[in-house]
Order: sequence, then structure tokens, then C-alpha cells
Amino acid sequence: MTVGMDAKRAVENYTGLGNYSRYAVNILSAAYPSTSFRLYAPRNKENDRLRPLLGRDNIELITSNPAINCGLTRAIWRTIDLPAQLKADDVAVYHGLSNELPLTIKGVCPAVVTIHDIIYRRYPADYNAIDRKIYDFKYGRSARNATRVIAISECTRRDIIADYDIDPAKIDVIYQGIDPVFSLDISTVRRQQVRERYKLPQTFILSVGTVSPRKNQLLAVEALARLPKTVCLVIVGGANRQYLGEIERRAAALAVADRIIRLEGVPLADLPALYSLAAVSSYTSRYEGFGLPVVESLTAGTPVIACTGSCLEEAGGDGAVYINSDDVAAYSLAAEHIIDDTIFHDQLARRGRAHVRRFSAEAFAKSTMASYNKAILDFML
Repeated sequence: MTVGMDAKRAVENYTGLGNYSRYAVNILSAAYPSTSFRLYAPRNKENDRLRPLLGRDNIELITSNPAINCGLTRAIWRTIDLPAQLKADDVAVYHGLSNELPLTIKGVCPAVVTIHDIIYRRYPADYNAIDRKIYDFKYGRSARNATRVIAISECTRRDIIADYDIDPAKIDVIYQGIDPVFSLDISTVRRQQVRERYKLPQTFILSVGTVSPRKNQLLAVEALARLPKTVCLVIVGGANRQYLGEIERRAAALAVADRIIRLEGVPLADLPALYSLAAVSSYTSRYEGFGLPVVESLTAGTPVIACTGSCLEEAGGDGAVYINSDDVAAYSLAAEHIIDDTIFHDQLARRGRAHVRRFSAEAFAKSTMASYNKAILDFML
């Protein structure tokens, strides 16, 4: 069988959608070596995270005509012209890995689309009006034209049904696993190397994710003022500069600016050690489609403080403490409890590690292949 996959994000993106795309290619191609995976991307671009996968015998990267240098022409190839190539390549099923399918896919071949979230509808202020209209058109049409829809959480499934009016029977909830690097043992030497590289304090709260209003890092900053001065906050990720400025001003007013460390461009290979060094992990987003950093932290054995209101309880299970996204007092109490009470900390860590076993690579591979097979059968009916 030949599976076609949308590889634009796998080639060009180093964050969420790119990570998911590469994860899917990696896990599925390893689990099903006799299946061919053809990755379709508008152009090739050097990507050190994708490069190792392209060396596998059952993976091939297909791009538009190399002579095409126009971005608009490449976009037309991906959204309009690609289905004709899929048919010519005898693709058994096509998987849109990042919320969308070619507009002309319906009736050409079985099509599966992964919808990660529709946050632009829940938090429209974070997106400009034109982008919201484009997302509504592309994502909604893709969900309706798809033979099967993969939702990355029950929360996203509910949103797809409510907002796009999609038949629940054609939606499969398949949780994304994490990069295998998070499951490797971390030596004491490795931890010390990472601590020294980033000049990390002895006791710190770790927050991984883009600094933005929806991610709500300001809650941790506010709570930091209520915690002992020995506790610091390490924030990892790119930033919305306006919101970062708000955080910096508030940190200065609270006299905690010298207890906050900002890191950008941290390699994926360093993240497991960062999580394991942290006393507690913070993921205070107001709304998420899933919340992968929660699973990453729990896999590393570090408990999490997360917020209610979306899907984070699905991601964290019993390995996290959940609070309201505006409750500074609850955050500081939770952090102090986890940091000071080693028994409570260890209980959360054990529960968290047990919970995240459900997000295994094996489960992802089997469930995704099952969705492909259902799409093929549904297409034939």
C-alpha cells in the first residue's frame, strides 16, 4: 500500500504542526516497513529533523516542479493540482497532517485529515480577521470533504462536531505521542551539562511554549511573587513581543525580574533534561487542542500545574494539579505543595508516568492505520 502525506509542515516547520507531521512519518514508517509513504511538499528545504527519515527505504519526498519558484504557484499545486498526481501515483489513502486537504480531493481517493484545534474560533483576538476567514474555509471544507477525520483530543472532537457540523461517526480520536527522545534515560552527567549550559538555578518552575496571551505565562509570573525567593521561573519558547513586554513590566513591578530566565532556540535534545531538572512544570494555557508539553513533562517524571477549560486534563490525567487560569493564589499554593512535599511530588510523578503510557507510539501507529483502513472501506461504499 502507498500512503500519501502532506509534508509541507514536516519540511518547513520546527514547531507544533511540523513536529506532529514528522512524528507521524517516523512512527508509521517504522511500524509498517512494507508500506510506502510518499511525502508531498511544495518545495524541499533543509531540515535536520526530517533528514534522517528521508533515508528510510519506504519514504520518498515528492515536490512540485523544481522550476517553480513562485509561492502562489506552489500553493496552487498543493491545494488544487495535487489530487491528480495522487491518482497517477496510485495512492491508496492521503493524509492531511495539518488541518487541511487539497480543495479538489473529494472523490479522487480516500482522504484523512488531522484537525489539531480550532482555537482561532475560541480566541479570535489572537488572529487577524483575514486569517480566521481562511482557516474557517480551509479547515471546515477539509473536515467535510475528508473520508475520515482524526481529532487529537476529545476536546477537539467536540469542537469539530459543534463548529463544523461533522458527523461524529467519521471522527477518530487519536492522541499524539511524544518524540522518542523524551523516553530515553537521562544521566546525572547529562543533567549537569544542561544545568551549566543554561545557568539554571537549583529550584525552578519550567514553562515550555510560545509566550503569548493564550498561553498565559503571566499567571506563573504573578504567582512567583508569592513563592520563596529561592524559586525561579524558566520560560522556554519564542515570544509575542507585545505580551513579553507586558510580562517584563509586571515582573519588574513585582520585583521578580531577576528570578525569571528566558530561553529561545533550545534544541529538542535538551528539553528532556530541562524537564527533569525542574521542580515543577507549568502549562497555564487558557485553551489548547491537546497540550503536548504536559505529556513531555510527565514522561520526564516532573509534575505539572495546568489550567482547566480545554483538554489539559486529558493530557495530564492524575499527574497534574489543575487550577483556574486566573487564580494566582491556587497556582502559588500548588507550586509550593509540589516543591515542599516530596511525597506528594513523587506520587504525582508516578501517576503521571502511568497516565502517559496511553500516548505510546504503538497506540498511535495502530490507531492511525486503522483510520486509514476505515477511510478506504468508507470510500468504496
